[in-house]
Amino acid sequence: MARKPTSDGMEIIDRMIGDDPEMRSMYEQAKVNVHVAQLIYDARTEAGLSQKELAEMVNTTQSVISRLEDADYEGHSLSMLSRVAQALNREVKIDLVPIVPDLENATLPRPSA
Repeated sequence: MARKPTSDGMEIIDRMIGDDPEMRSMYEQAKVNVHVAQLIYDARTEAGLSQKELAEMVNTTQSVISRLEDADYEGHSLSMLSRVAQALNREVKIDLVPIVPDLENATLPRPSA
């Protein structure tokens, strides 16, 4: 069955990755890194702070804040994210949710007796 053409960037990337578990894992990690970087950037700019000002508030350097806001950075630590969140009057929330890649074929868990 031929797939319909799409201009949706995420769909195109998903098709390119296919079923390769290593590529899928790398892609998922990259999505997390991009998301965390964007959250930090958005919160900092919403607070009207420069990277240097935020760095001073969390007792680090501007270059550390710059790295945290870089989507390619993979060294986010929970303690640093908590310090940044606290300085921005925010809190870090982490949630582990089930992965359901194909909702049409997903089965719901049965209640135990």
